[in-house]
Amino acid sequence: MRSGITSGARRLLGEDVGVRRAGGRDVKRLTRLVRHSRAYEGPYAPMVAGYRVGQDYVETHEVFAAVGETTGRLLGFYSLILDPPELDLMFVADDAQGAGIGRLLIGHLRDEARTAGLTEVRIVSHPPAEAFYTSVGARRTGTVRAAPPAVMWDRPELVLPVV
Repeated sequence: MRSGITSGARRLLGEDVGVRRAGGRDVKRLTRLVRHSRAYEGPYAPMVAGYRVGQDYVETHEVFAAVGETTGRLLGFYSLILDPPELDLMFVADDAQGAGIGRLLIGHLRDEARTAGLTEVRIVSHPPAEAFYTSVGARRTGTVRAAPPAVMWDRPELVLPVV
């Protein structure tokens, strides 16, 4: 898997944005992005309270970050599990949503999955994010039932074609 900024950086939010492999130096910023996401306010808050993206996580999983090339600002990230293929985490900074960061990350995820020989990736979505995933080509396949105490609500299950 690639470790540097992708050569296909896109101009978003007034600067070039690329995707690179996340590393240990990113774990605090990744954790902050998860814990402070407005998508997890209200009834969803317990899901991310105390959540931590650790050094071991970024070393074990395929974790990629969207960053501003001039500022180094973390704009979003995703984590792809290869076996079985699943999008484990995907977050975009609140003030960067709607600027194309999520689509940039999904495009990168598809490239990585294709390189790994995958044909599709499972997504168990945060309910408010389902519309985004369907807008990038995922199709709903079912529902994953709540699993208290960690997850108190049902979640949409989708499949994202890679090809």
